Amino acid sequence: MDCYAQMLAQLKRSPAIERFAQLYGQREGKLARQMTRYTRLVKAHEDIFHAGDKPLYLISAPGRTEIIGNHTDHNNGRVLAAAVNLDCLAAVTPRDDMQVCIRSQGYPAIELSLEDLAVRPEEAGTSAALVRGVAKGMSDLGFKLGGFDAAVTSDVLGGSGLSSSAAYEVMICAVLDALYNGFTMESTPRAQISQYAENVYFGKPSGLMDQMACSTGGLVTIDFKAEPVVTPLSFRFHDAGYALVVVNTGGSHDNLTPEYAAIRTEMEAVAAFFGEKVLRQVRPEQLIQQLPALREKVGERAILRSIHYFEENKRVKQMVQAIQNQDVLAMMKELNASGESSWKLLQNVFCVGAEQPMTLALALAKILLNGKGACRVHGGGFAGTTLNFVPVEQVDGFVQQMEVVFGDHSCFVLDVRPDGAAVAFTTAEK
Repeated sequence: MDCYAQMLAQLKRSPAIERFAQLYGQREGKLARQMTRYTRLVKAHEDIFHAGDKPLYLISAPGRTEIIGNHTDHNNGRVLAAAVNLDCLAAVTPRDDMQVCIRSQGYPAIELSLEDLAVRPEEAGTSAALVRGVAKGMSDLGFKLGGFDAAVTSDVLGGSGLSSSAAYEVMICAVLDALYNGFTMESTPRAQISQYAENVYFGKPSGLMDQMACSTGGLVTIDFKAEPVVTPLSFRFHDAGYALVVVNTGGSHDNLTPEYAAIRTEMEAVAAFFGEKVLRQVRPEQLIQQLPALREKVGERAILRSIHYFEENKRVKQMVQAIQNQDVLAMMKELNASGESSWKLLQNVFCVGAEQPMTLALALAKILLNGKGACRVHGGGFAGTTLNFVPVEQVDGFVQQMEVVFGDHSCFVLDVRPDGAAVAFTTAEK
């Protein structure tokens, strides 16, 4: 029996159903959808690569939702984030050489050799750059490398604010770890390697929050003051009567890197005024004391964004305390305050001179929620998605109204996923 027949048989057994429920939740239709999705991916790998009796791995890395802590991680701040039950999924087999062949649904084919791990400027902004960068980061830390053939599918939409690039990077790292290192890597170095690939090879100056949430899984608070300190939290919004609804407003921030990068640059310019590298090394009262000179040096927007940073760090701590106290009203208060701050101070809800679908989505959410729940910009901002905490009894109506405006299937009702990067199934001997 070749690896494909073995895997398809494995997917039909009862332990597979339990595994699907763990990774994707038990909402109506979820398990059947994932069974179909996995089966199609296995067959796609067979049609493309014909791996025979090589060990076949199905490797998953989740997207993430930023609960609170908007644009704080890149200045060593605090965040609260969660892995979600949308993922980047690969069916993958090892090769006997250093060649990598990836066929991703809806994207150009990737073929490259891991014998060449140098930065290639012409690859900036491509998935090939991420593969090469992850391999280089792993090699520098002493992990083994090898070639592989992969068929990939993802329901973490690109440009959606759910961190499709981080999910992809973390997945590639998990692939090389599973195939050649016994899947022994801890979640923090996996996240750091993925960030390195995105910063140095892909060319996007992201912080570490996205990769850390995708790599670690569950609901976590992360303090980036020095080395990241990850603290898991035990809480389910659904148990408290709320659903997480992400609304895709139709815009993408894929081409908005300059706007995204300017937030970090302006915060660091304020820090540099005080002789520091990042805002975490600056006291909030220093900013107020030096406001006239600072205003002349860096401008008003940089100051406003820095005020957001300091206040948002406080909100993360207060949100964590509210979660630990199971105080849902306090949670909603902090979430709404975060949304208002991102809108007014951080100013990452829309770009000047551009359409404003996210602003419209937030305004509509406030009307529909009518003082209940919370809403805020999600992820990098400027375009993409909003995050809404909707009372479960209002979810159907909320989704219906949002999709009238933003289109069918523009809303995702999400669960927190307990697992980060994972080998979902394998035919390899254990």
